[in-house]
Amino acid sequence: MTKKRIAVIGAGVSGLTSIKCCLEEGLEPVCFERTDDIGGLWRFQENPEEGRASIYKSVIINTSKEMMCFSDYPMPDHFPNFMHNSHILEYFRMYAKEFDLLKYIRLKTIVCSVKKQPDFSTSGQWEVITESEGKKEVTVFDGVMVCTGHHTTAHLPLKSFPGIEKFKGVYFHSRDYKNPESFTGKRVIIIGIGNSGGDLAVEISHKAKQVFLSTRRGAWIMNRIGDNGYPFDIVFNSQLKHFLKKICGQSLANTYLERRMNQRFNHEMYGLKPQHRALSQHVTVSDDLPNRIISGFVKVKGNVKEFTETAAIFEDGSREDDIDVVIFATGYTFAFPFLEDSVKVVKNKVSLYKNVFPPNLEKPTLAIIGLIQPLGAIMPISELQGRWVTQVFKGLKTLPSRSEMMRAITKVEEDMKKRYVESQRHTIQVDYIDAMTELADLVGVKPNLLSLAFTDPKLAFQLFMGPSTPIQYRLRGRGKWDGARKAILTIEERVRKPMMTRTIESNGSRTSAMTIARFTLAVVIFAIIITYF
Repeated sequence: MTKKRIAVIGAGVSGLTSIKCCLEEGLEPVCFERTDDIGGLWRFQENPEEGRASIYKSVIINTSKEMMCFSDYPMPDHFPNFMHNSHILEYFRMYAKEFDLLKYIRLKTIVCSVKKQPDFSTSGQWEVITESEGKKEVTVFDGVMVCTGHHTTAHLPLKSFPGIEKFKGVYFHSRDYKNPESFTGKRVIIIGIGNSGGDLAVEISHKAKQVFLSTRRGAWIMNRIGDNGYPFDIVFNSQLKHFLKKICGQSLANTYLERRMNQRFNHEMYGLKPQHRALSQHVTVSDDLPNRIISGFVKVKGNVKEFTETAAIFEDGSREDDIDVVIFATGYTFAFPFLEDSVKVVKNKVSLYKNVFPPNLEKPTLAIIGLIQPLGAIMPISELQGRWVTQVFKGLKTLPSRSEMMRAITKVEEDMKKRYVESQRHTIQVDYIDAMTELADLVGVKPNLLSLAFTDPKLAFQLFMGPSTPIQYRLRGRGKWDGARKAILTIEERVRKPMMTRTIESNGSRTSAMTIARFTLAVVIFAIIITYF
């Protein structure tokens, strides 16, 4: 039987794992990458490239290596827990080499259009027109996986800032920022307090005379380092804490998180406290921002009302003169112009079943991978999306009716509207554990904790109490990996390894006491579950 041919558009993180997912299901992938290398967002270049996301030289990822790894390929134990972009790219290259993915990628190839074949209602096939070195090629594919990301087109809302056209200084989007060297001795305004805005404020403040961080609504600031020095996402993203959050409700979860973040520093005193709750906006992760604020190098301001030739006037009536540079850290928009009418994006909103499948197609042979903004790592979610999609393409899984899909999409949109403040960045939000669990269920690889509690209690304990690692989705089902159990039980070793560069005599009794305490807590929780649920 002839293998189905699948077009994969983009060779970033979602594209690479989609190629591998195709190979695992016996499909034939052809990946089109418009640039001359793999890596997508995480391949730093001094000059931004059209159609590709762009990062600054110092970027360190906000999710730890154990929570962002591919499910059957853990990070090397010597890699730092929070990696510089160069380490991330190195990991992607290792992954591509390990699974022999590069031979399926056509570099310097632009996808011009993706159109339905005339017999699409029966064949589900697509006509893909590509261009490479000035030559166009038409190829028919049985399925298409779009992996182009959502950080490619800068959102620059200049109309919201009257007077910017008169401003005599320099202004640009954070996408074009690379390093702080050119800001020495200057007065700089950064508009926006997402992760990029926070990072730029900190970094530029080491060179600039003064940095002003302008925000419309403030932000909650999370630290990468959690309890006892462990990565914060390992501490917070466990099945136990997820369970407690579900039974306690969103309000109590918000109160808990806000209290924890205010224990580090008082957000109101630092001018950062927003009116919205902690889980109503994508949390900003910054280890150094409060340090730069308390030392006076960064001053937090409200929204800019207007600009003059040399100054900024804020909505509270305050004014800052002699401004040299304005940087708009105002996010991104996404679009799929090559898809024409198959997927419509309106105001950064798109209707996709489970954030993946357009519900209006006669055949489910088009999928969008990685079009999500998780409160956690995107890599393992993209991988699970790819595993599900390739099973659908192969005919192993089916989708609900169009009406059922539309009802599910509408419910997600309504829930998102209730929870998040209105913003273009909150149109593709998902929670890490919820998204992973839902997809794992669809793929058929969700671990059965109850069964494991009797057959492998040590593993069940780790899955319930420990970090909700992507590796758990290789314990069973299609794509099972024999090394999954060992990798899960050795997470602690890989977390500690890169930091243990000095020999210290360990305190065994303390470790034993902690283990006993954790076990006791687990027994209590299980008792509660059995009693009340």
